[in-house]
Amino acid sequence: DIPGIMDGKVDRQIEQFILAEKEKQKFQGLVASLTDECWEKCVEKVGSKLDSRTETCIVNCVERFLDTSSYVANRINQMGES
Repeated sequence: DIPGIMDGKVDRQIEQFILAEKEKQKFQGLVASLTDECWEKCVEKVGSKLDSRTETCIVNCVERFLDTSSYVANRINQMGES
């Protein structure tokens, strides 16, 4: 028996680590989804730099995506509290 392996402190640390990794994975998935969506919507041609129209489109796309994600998360929280 290794001291500390079976106590609750180690179990909580492992659980916290797993939850943190899941949150990172969700965030990375959100970023990938956002990148795909806004790229398809806004980028017509690939060049050495973005033109102002493309840059504005990407900024607006990201802002709307984040607004929508926040709205959905808030609605889910509200539904869970009811």
